[in-house]
This record gives sequence, structure tokens and C-alpha cells, in this order.
Amino acid sequence: MLRNIKYTLLAIAAFTITSCDDDFLETKPTDAISSSDAFATAENMALILNGLHRGLYSQSQTILPGGNTARAGEHYWVPMGDALGGGIIHSANANNLGWRTTAQWLDHTDQTSLTNEILWYHRYNIIASANAIINKATDGSIPEDARLKEIIGQAYTYRAYAYLSLVQHYAKGYLIGSPATDPGVPLLFSSDAPYTSAPRSTVQEIYDQMRLDVDTAISYFEGATSRPTGSAAGKSQLNIDVAYGLKARIALNSGDWRTAADAAIAARANYPLMGESDWKSGFNTTTLPEVIWGSNVIGTETTFFRSYFYLMCNTFNGSQNRNNPKIGDKRLVDAIPDTDYRKDVFLIDAPNTNTSASNGEGGWANNTNPLYTTEAEFDAAEVFYRDQYGWTSAHNEHPYMHVKMLQQNPGTIDPDDIIYMRSSEMYLIEAEAEAMLNNVTGAQDALRTLGESRDSAYDPTVYATQEALMDHIKFQRGVELWGEGFLYTDKIRWDDGIDHAANGGSGASEVLYQAGFQQDRPSINNSWIFKIPQAEIDANPNLSQADQN
Repeated sequence: MLRNIKYTLLAIAAFTITSCDDDFLETKPTDAISSSDAFATAENMALILNGLHRGLYSQSQTILPGGNTARAGEHYWVPMGDALGGGIIHSANANNLGWRTTAQWLDHTDQTSLTNEILWYHRYNIIASANAIINKATDGSIPEDARLKEIIGQAYTYRAYAYLSLVQHYAKGYLIGSPATDPGVPLLFSSDAPYTSAPRSTVQEIYDQMRLDVDTAISYFEGATSRPTGSAAGKSQLNIDVAYGLKARIALNSGDWRTAADAAIAARANYPLMGESDWKSGFNTTTLPEVIWGSNVIGTETTFFRSYFYLMCNTFNGSQNRNNPKIGDKRLVDAIPDTDYRKDVFLIDAPNTNTSASNGEGGWANNTNPLYTTEAEFDAAEVFYRDQYGWTSAHNEHPYMHVKMLQQNPGTIDPDDIIYMRSSEMYLIEAEAEAMLNNVTGAQDALRTLGESRDSAYDPTVYATQEALMDHIKFQRGVELWGEGFLYTDKIRWDDGIDHAANGGSGASEVLYQAGFQQDRPSINNSWIFKIPQAEIDANPNLSQADQN
């Protein structure tokens, strides 16, 4: 099918065995691992899964022919959701890794862009590897014990995860289109080269396959060995809670509200909400109590200047951060009540020390903050924030800059873990689903648990209609999940456009943001749909130029 899918064993399993299992490496060179060896036992298939786990955050050239060091999996894809949706605001011009181009909406609308191509092939590599496990592990040749069931459950979950990503980016949103006829993405069931796919299936067919996959995963997990607990590495493995969380996402984005609410409740059961100290600790480890799933980024395989924290963490010691502190949308931040401790991670009064700031107000000579009446006070504030959060003297500061994501070792180039799923998200999924069912009390109850843990004066009963609830849920998702990658798909589900100028402005510069400064709502604007890579259209006999979005 796809010219950029590597043979599963050589790309994923061999990579994993090289780094994880020296004994296996000693018995056979990694470039000679056979399919029969890799799939001979459940434990060998677990090595392939470990390759998928690491492939989520590795630089793409390690898993894709033609891959590029500028894209390191979820390090890029997670913050991309907030960059495209307009939640992460660039305070100055910086284009490392094409990050500015992404925010300007010049990247995903180009069929030859690196982002479009690598995201597509990354997801299909996951699918091909999952297929290889599923096809072998369910053919009856290996006894189906609890360990094998765990592996099969993870493979089905990965396949559903990859299809959800593909259909949310390369097809029109389920709730704003005609899913029975809208073109989705190709289904791939092959586990061997040349990976021949079907033509583009409909959006509905892709959602049907995802539902089948995630339900199958849950059924296998119910009889499987448990995921290891108590470590960041353990939470990189998928388990029944991840599968329920993914089921909740699939249902939410397709309007299956009851399923969404119920699955979200199941997913979060074992993950208590964080308290204030944990919430403010930097979101840099998957060991936080409410993290359901995330990548434990291993230091020896780090991506350094390709990491999630490089792209958006203001303590990271890279030019992207030193020159361009990331800020929150001023309209969102200003709306957070003072009784809500989440407001504290946005430094509203940080001095604007960047003379290259896009708002033209950088440096003491352009200061507009009445808190600072002298240059000495301005300079003292700069030092205060630097000392408190640990960035270097070379880092610029900017009003509304965030400190939600903080490195464990601030001022370094350490990448830290990537969080994919938290129990907070599940409360918000439940609340949205109940609101859409017009169950006002049910939605209020879900919001109460989360809101009271964040805001000492929280009262959800003031949101007494479906419309009021949905407006508030959008706000809560914006605050709670800021920077965690959900805004792009949220806006598609809600059919909300982007307007950085509205209601006093977000703080973004129209000159800097270009097309990303304002976009009509997704139902009438196909620019929200990623272009299919031209390389795929050229290589896949089941796709033609007529299939291009």
C-alpha cells in the first residue's frame, strides 16, 4: 500500500530489540530477524509493542523511509492540536521545525508538507504493526493465555487510536458532515508488504471499525494480565482504562453521547484527580495520579530539540522558547476566576522583555504595565520570574506566558514525558455528553467534581441550560486541557471557527499568524481537513488526484 511503511519487524521490532533486549540481540542480528522469530511467543510480540510505544516519540527517520528529524511523533502532534486551534499563542517570530508555519495554517493545507506526510505514514505504520500482531496472535498457533490477551488488547487499541487520528485529520468531522458518504481514509488489514489497502472508506466505515476494534480490545483486556503500576514506564503500556478512554473519545466525536459518558466513567475509575501541587508541578511525568496513558521518554533515546517541551515549554533552553515565549489566549486567561488556582500558571504580569515581541511592546521603553513605574522595578520582575521558574538569563519573558508545562530540570534541554490521557478529560467528556443529552443535572454533577477540585468557589448550578453548559464546558476544556493537544479536534466537533481579533483579541499578531489568524467554522471551510500526502496519491493504486481533500 504505502511506500513509506517499513516492514514491521525491521522497523519496529528490531529497533526495540536493539535497545531493550540484549540477549535477543546476541542470538540474531537485528537486520536478520525473521517474522517467525518475532511472532513466535507472546514475549517477542511484546517487544514489537515496546517498539510502538517508543515509536510514538522517536524521530521519524527511525521508523519511516524518508522520515525527517524535524518530526518526532507525539512530541509534535500533541502541541500541534493547540497550535492549529489557536490556543498556544506565539509571542514573537520563531520558525524552528516549521512551528510558525503550522500556526499560520500553511502546513496542513499543503499536500507536500512534511507534517502531512509524516503524520499519515506514522499512523499507518502503527496500523500495520498492530495488524501483524493481531493476525498472528489470533490465528490459534500460540496458546491464548492472559499475557497474550494483554498483547492482543494493546494491538487493537493501537489500531483504533491510529484510525481515530487519521479520520480526525484527513476527513471532515463526523458531526459536521455526512459520515455515510464523506470520504474517510483507507482501511488497511495487511501485515505484509506491499501493504495493499482499500480505497478511501467512508467516515462512517472508519468509525464502525474503530468501535469494533476498541470493543474487541476491551474484551481481551478483561481476561488479560494487568498493566504494571507505579512507574512512568508502566503507563506507556495500553490497558483496559486506555481502551475505555479511547472509546469515550470515539463516541464523543461521533455523537454517541450515552456511550461517551459511560466509557469516560469507566476509564477514569482508577485515576484520582490531582491536587493543586501536582497540577502545578509541570505536567512532565506520567506518574501524576490522574494520568491514564502517556509516553515515558527515555533519556538515551531522547529527541532534545525535537521535543514537546522544546516546542512549548517556556523553561526549555532552546531558541524556540528563549526568543518566543508561548502565551495563553488572553480572553481565556482573563475569564479564569481568581479563586481557580489554574490561573496561576499564566503569568499575566510578566514583564515584556523581548524587543522582538510581535505586539511591539517589548523592553522597558515600551512598557505598558502600570505595575512597573521604574526600569529597576521592571528588571527586578524579570529576575523574580526567572529565579522562581528556572529559565536562563537568555530567556525572554512576556505577559500571559505560561508555566503549565515545566521541565523537571528547568533551563536544560531535557525533554520529559508526554501525557496523552488524563482523568480530567474523562470528566469533561462525561459532562459534554450529558449536556448534549440535555441531562442538565448529570452534566453539572460531572463538572462539580472537577471544578471543585480546581476552584474554591465553584458552583456548576449557575449553568442551568444546555447552551450555558456547553459554553462552560468549552471554557473548562480550554483551561484544564490547555497545551495538551485537544483544541483542533474540539473546534471541529463544536463547529467553531478561529478569530484571534474577536472580543478584545487573543494576543496573537495578525501579521505573524497570517491565515491562522482567522478561519471560518469547519462545516463550511475545508481548510480544516489535512491534505492527503501527494506521495501517497502517487504511490497508492487505489487513490487518485480526485481523492485529494
